[in-house]
Amino acid sequence: MSRKRPGGGLSAAQQAAKFLGVSVLSGAVLAGIALPAVGALGLAARGTMEGFDEIPAMMERPPLSEKTTILDAEGNKIADVYSRNRTVVPLDQMSDHLRQAIVAIEDARFYEHGAVDLRGILRALTQNVESGAVEQGASTLTQQYVKNVFVEAAGDDQEAVAEATIQTGAAGLGRKIREMKYAIQLEQELTKDQILENYLNITYFGQQAYGAEAAAQRYFSKSAADLELHEAALLAGLVQSPSQYDPLVDEQAAVDRRNTVLQSMVRTGDITQAEADEAKARDLGLNVSEPRQGCITAVNDAGFFCDYVREEFLNSPVFGETRDERQAIWDLGGLTIQTTLDPTAQQAAAQAAKDHVYAEDEVVGSVVQVQPGTGRILSMAQSLPYGTEGDATSINFNVSADMRGTANGFQPGSTFKPFTAAAALEAGISPAQEYTTDWEHSLPNSDFRTCENEPYQGNTPDYEFVNEREDERGTWDMTSALAQSINTYFVELERQVGLCETITMAGDLGVERGSGEPLTAQPSVTLGAQETTPLMMASAYAAFANRGTYCEPIAITLVTDADGEEMPVPESECRQVMSEHTADTINQMLSGVVEDGTGQAVGLTDRDNAGKTGTADERKDVWFVGYTPELSTAVHVGGRADQVSMVDITIGGQYFERASGAGVAGPIWNQAMTGALAGTTPTTFNPVDVPRGDDRRGDGDRDDDNGGDNGDNGGGGEDNAGGGDGGVELPDWPDVEWPPDIFEGTNQGNGNGNGGRD
Repeated sequence: MSRKRPGGGLSAAQQAAKFLGVSVLSGAVLAGIALPAVGALGLAARGTMEGFDEIPAMMERPPLSEKTTILDAEGNKIADVYSRNRTVVPLDQMSDHLRQAIVAIEDARFYEHGAVDLRGILRALTQNVESGAVEQGASTLTQQYVKNVFVEAAGDDQEAVAEATIQTGAAGLGRKIREMKYAIQLEQELTKDQILENYLNITYFGQQAYGAEAAAQRYFSKSAADLELHEAALLAGLVQSPSQYDPLVDEQAAVDRRNTVLQSMVRTGDITQAEADEAKARDLGLNVSEPRQGCITAVNDAGFFCDYVREEFLNSPVFGETRDERQAIWDLGGLTIQTTLDPTAQQAAAQAAKDHVYAEDEVVGSVVQVQPGTGRILSMAQSLPYGTEGDATSINFNVSADMRGTANGFQPGSTFKPFTAAAALEAGISPAQEYTTDWEHSLPNSDFRTCENEPYQGNTPDYEFVNEREDERGTWDMTSALAQSINTYFVELERQVGLCETITMAGDLGVERGSGEPLTAQPSVTLGAQETTPLMMASAYAAFANRGTYCEPIAITLVTDADGEEMPVPESECRQVMSEHTADTINQMLSGVVEDGTGQAVGLTDRDNAGKTGTADERKDVWFVGYTPELSTAVHVGGRADQVSMVDITIGGQYFERASGAGVAGPIWNQAMTGALAGTTPTTFNPVDVPRGDDRRGDGDRDDDNGGDNGDNGGGGEDNAGGGDGGVELPDWPDVEWPPDIFEGTNQGNGNGNGGRD
């Protein structure tokens, strides 16, 4: 039953009927469009029509989902990613053949009728009633476009997709009626060519190709503008049933359907019979292009970095208040994302990882490089390719668990020790601080204080620990302990500076558990017993290179939307977490690691560089983290999903009785750094005098831990040659008032160069 609006105006239903050219649009007629029987469903349709006015007047048309392109720092494409393979193009960039073919086969009277084709309705009604089945539909191209809009809006919600495409019952009739109303609206808002353009960009052509441009590329490896007649007819034929007429599945069905389209084009007068016959005589002419999308297709072995970019986007509130909002924006696509990836550094990192750890090895090599002072991630690579099959992995070992990394990360081993050293320097403890220990050592757990200033309660009364080798016994200062990676020294130092101070310094440097949880105040933390990630370690060491200023890592520098408008992007937050003097001192001491310490074999020879080796319990993780003023690189080697004890193992074609940070991770670091820095001008660390322990006096030249380094450290150095008390000259240390007994209990030199220890 029709209703009049107040004031005598026609209802929307009556307007629809008038638009169709009939006095009453009955439920029975509507039911007959898609159903052989009308009866009760006709009554349901009448009820639906009575609610015609209740349908919202304006249909929301969400923008079409498109591909997103990810670029490196130089503007080179890394990968295209999308939820739907689509490239929106205007109608004048589509072949005339395609436009004509679609109209001929889907809605021959498209340019003649309104939003709803009454003649088509009556034809479909007659055919369906006579056959007792649904053989014909009566939807115009405008109505089909409306349906596709609802499907597009449903996204991956299968329930919503089903609702948008339901054919039978009252729900099916309701869908048809909504389509009619919105089709009427669109015909009043848009021209026929605009509707056709929208239709050709939204419709699905099979094989994950949405829109004419993607379909042309998929089946013929060419633009939609360049489609020939026989090619356009094939694509037009796919729209009715992409799976039934799929040329990659059933070639004959595709040929028959193409020929049907060609004959329809003859009837509409778009081509002659001779042209149709010539096109029919041709084979399908397929030139299939496999869709290359997603991080698995990333160039320059940048799949893991591509994966990180996606996760940074989904985790950053800059792109939306909730993750669901950010996911919707990502799925919609159409973005161009410029990133921090340096192609030279990436190539060097990827090649270094693959050269030294083979895909078939039991372990994986991971490399990540960060630019000091900006936080920009310059490279992210693994020895395994990005993927899910064979010798590949989708696990991004470079990042934390909440960024699709491993469950907990990896134990960093002795690469954690510089954080304890930095905390000690900030607390006013001199690098000359010495401890004398045996190779095995124990301390009461109660000697350590928690962040609540309570005695640490361990599982046992004492914390027992050892050095790497049994001959590592004696007296060390901070410089020699870092160079030789002396465990006993750093546990003693941690006891003096405090557990809380140690983990606070690490936290300020961006280091946390791989699970995303903060570090726990436990004595073993200084020995790297709590898991973290290569990205965190590279970023933390970059702060040393940057004279104590830590910058949060970032991967995205510029994002533009489908309209070319710039979007806000996350910026690296930089903060001073230690004094410049502390960082300079760490740089000086870690330079000793690569000059004559555990990393001596892999240090760079052409520029200032510093670093630290690391080996976790049972050699399940080995590390080298190091840097120059321009670049910080962390390398980790360890098991894939399961940890592997790297004893009696072959890695990269080389046998290792016992893997180590210097022996396995170090060469990867050296190669990655050398390649990334090739052609760049070396710069230097800020020079600083680092005080040494009183036992540093020797004969002027020190061999490993024996003898003195220079005149300032007593002994036979040329500045103090022939005399003096051999004591340490206290530097002008910022904000530190040196206690008079700082060197109490250490050996005093006799001025004759005999103060060194052995």
